[in-house]
Amino acid sequence: MSASTEFRWPVRVYYEDTDSGGVVYHANYLKFMERARTEFLRSLGFGQAELRDDLGVLFVVRSLALQYRRPARFDDALEVVTRLEELGRSLMKFEQKIYRGELLLTEATVDIVCIDAEQFRPAVIPPAVRNLVNPT
Repeated sequence: MSASTEFRWPVRVYYEDTDSGGVVYHANYLKFMERARTEFLRSLGFGQAELRDDLGVLFVVRSLALQYRRPARFDDALEVVTRLEELGRSLMKFEQKIYRGELLLTEATVDIVCIDAEQFRPAVIPPAVRNLVNPT
């Protein structure tokens, strides 16, 4: 995936995702985005267990900035759009947006850091992953 390529992941809003008013609880947008990033890596052939067991790394959130624009509601069909903005030595910066149809509901910038699975210290993104997320 080059920096201009988008990965799209559908999400359905379930009752458990909402508050008593039927609106998606604010923290659940982060869960939807996490699932989309996980499925992005899986689409490239890297499940979380394989990253940990075979490559010895994990990807963790270092920071994020989130803006809520409009609410999602029970039973909405949403789409999480994930785009790689920056690829560093141990950092992947993602732009993520959640849509209902064409309507933008939420957007975020998420910094993900590669860490050693044993020591929980920053690690270089493995070449196998780097080559697939940013082919040259």
